[in-house]
Amino acid sequence: MSRGHIRRRGRNSFELKFEGERTDGKRQTLYKPFKGTRREAQDELARLLAQVADGGHVNPSKVTVAEYLRTRLQIWRAKGTVGRKAAERYSQLIENQIAPFIGSKLLQKLTSEEVEAWHTKLLTEGRRDKTGGVSTRTIRDAHQILSKTLREALKHGLVAKNVCTLQPPPKVVSKEMHILTPEQVAGFAALLDGHELAAVAITALFTGIRRGEALGLDWGHVDLDAKLIKVRKSLEETDEEGLQLKPPKTKGSIRDIKLPDIVVETLQAHHKRLLERRMQLGLGKLGKDDLVFPDWEGNPQWPDPFSTRWGELSHELGLGVSFHELRHTHASQLIDAGVDVVQISRRLGHASPAITLSVYAHLFQKDDSKAADAINAALGG
Repeated sequence: MSRGHIRRRGRNSFELKFEGERTDGKRQTLYKPFKGTRREAQDELARLLAQVADGGHVNPSKVTVAEYLRTRLQIWRAKGTVGRKAAERYSQLIENQIAPFIGSKLLQKLTSEEVEAWHTKLLTEGRRDKTGGVSTRTIRDAHQILSKTLREALKHGLVAKNVCTLQPPPKVVSKEMHILTPEQVAGFAALLDGHELAAVAITALFTGIRRGEALGLDWGHVDLDAKLIKVRKSLEETDEEGLQLKPPKTKGSIRDIKLPDIVVETLQAHHKRLLERRMQLGLGKLGKDDLVFPDWEGNPQWPDPFSTRWGELSHELGLGVSFHELRHTHASQLIDAGVDVVQISRRLGHASPAITLSVYAHLFQKDDSKAADAINAALGG
């Protein structure tokens, strides 16, 4: 049974002395300053002793928010609970959006009011260079990392509550999605004719394949006779490991995509051009492990510079869409064609039709009957 003692430090100032429990089960003497009447000090001491008895009291700690976040990230990486790319993103958010604002605060002292103020600060000066705010999506992501960390701190007895659950992040404002018009889709192949990025862009537009999946695709997973692409790998870029071929992001991403004739014809011509280039470079014939969309010398393309090159070309041609928005355009085509959401989800490699509905809800809403059909199909699936 824990015992306590009250010592007067001034007219309305007291020191509360009581026994607490360490995480290793050993007792320790704790001290807490208190301002108020002696009766109020007695009530506070009684509350603290009751907390200790119930196992709810957390001993003081000098660990800061930033220190604990970095420690947990190291543990997650060592245990393999987060991938390399996700770990890099976590680290960026910790160092750029969390540590500069609330990182020096003691983990146990963090309040919901401070979390709210942090959100507000991020909206106005959350960028790394403090020149402006960050998106609500970034704030949500940073909040989720902090909340996950506090959840684990609560489990390990380091904090009494997870203050992030008391103060949710701002509602995410979705970035406007740009897609090609039907006229731009119809003239897409002709517009890109002869350009180095034509084949990969046409493939992305008419299959919905992701950037990493396209750049990681090899000829062993392309069957032009069966008009099929088998998505089994994705090319990923990380600061720590460089370029890595790995399984796609979700189980649903492992899929076979049926090819329309325009993609089959594009890939046939592309294969011929690659073969001619390889013969000029003395690299020999194309093998099943050779990439479909390599750089000039047959090596994997770095994803971010690739996206930059596409962005420049898209701007030059007046298309105004990112490479990822070719995937959005493909989804829009399928929705307009009346394809049910389950089939769209499978083709895009989403984990579930619910994700497809959430991402493209505004496109379904253009035709309310399509929205109802999509929901029926999702429930039936």
